[in-house]
Amino acid sequence: MEGHNLTTVTEFILLGITDRCELQAPLFLLFLGIYLTSLLGNLGMIILTQVDPGLQTPMYFFLRHLALTDLGYSSAMGPKMLENFLLDQNTISYYGCATQLFFFAVLVCDEIYILSVMPYDRYVAICSPLLYTVIMSPRVCWVLVSTLYVYDTVTSLLVTIKIFTSPFCGPNVIRHFYCDSLPLLPLLCSNTHEIELIILIFSAFNLISSLPMVLVPYLLILTAILRMKSAEGRHKAFSTCGSHLTVVIMFYGTLIFMYLQPKSGHSSNTDKVASVFYTLVIPMLNPLIYSLRNKDVKYALHRTWKNICNNFHKIYA
Repeated sequence: MEGHNLTTVTEFILLGITDRCELQAPLFLLFLGIYLTSLLGNLGMIILTQVDPGLQTPMYFFLRHLALTDLGYSSAMGPKMLENFLLDQNTISYYGCATQLFFFAVLVCDEIYILSVMPYDRYVAICSPLLYTVIMSPRVCWVLVSTLYVYDTVTSLLVTIKIFTSPFCGPNVIRHFYCDSLPLLPLLCSNTHEIELIILIFSAFNLISSLPMVLVPYLLILTAILRMKSAEGRHKAFSTCGSHLTVVIMFYGTLIFMYLQPKSGHSSNTDKVASVFYTLVIPMLNPLIYSLRNKDVKYALHRTWKNICNNFHKIYA
């Protein structure tokens, strides 16, 4: 094994979602629509939470970073996946595959921890409203987000380097629509137990450490809500947390299914469906869920649209 040349494989072939010819065109149109909706929705959420004066709070600070993360990893996977429906043989270079794996790992970890930090923000807002702006100051928000980004970058870089410094000696066919760690492992010539263990440890740690960060604040929030005497106050609190809980359940459910099931339980087709869900569908749904269930975002959209229309009237008047 030590005699294998690391550059034997210079590119990989991505098999894509399906090889059935009759499904290529409908699936291309479907996923193109999903990707464009995700692109416009997340980009719109980033711009709206940046420019609207009513959305300059810690909650929308984290929501902006969530949208930025969704925009990043749907764009890292979407265009290459769409190529699979247009080309007979979709290839990706050795370093292009390593880059895609790195960005995917970083952005998924970012999503996990941003979703985990957001319940703490909601807990402070509901249970300690008078101290909210003090506890969740801009400096605290930036420290939280920066710490997450540094940790996620280091761990993702470690996994990527570990995989791509191991010898690939053929075949070079990835049974997936993007470069992910699990489909790449069967292509390695060397023993993969150590890499599998590293991936399992990081995946388990990320999920297990982040879940209490979600559950504990929400249990405290639920206790506080049940003590509220005002029905309107309870409804507002539930409405505020409902959007986030919906996103958390969808995202964590697919990740647990994908990475924490036994190796014998993995199926290529079911893994592809789960991957499509959390790389394209959830990034598309996030801005829709937060905008449709959030009055502040609706009002901000209305204000922004009204301002745009007024500016056009002034220009062409």
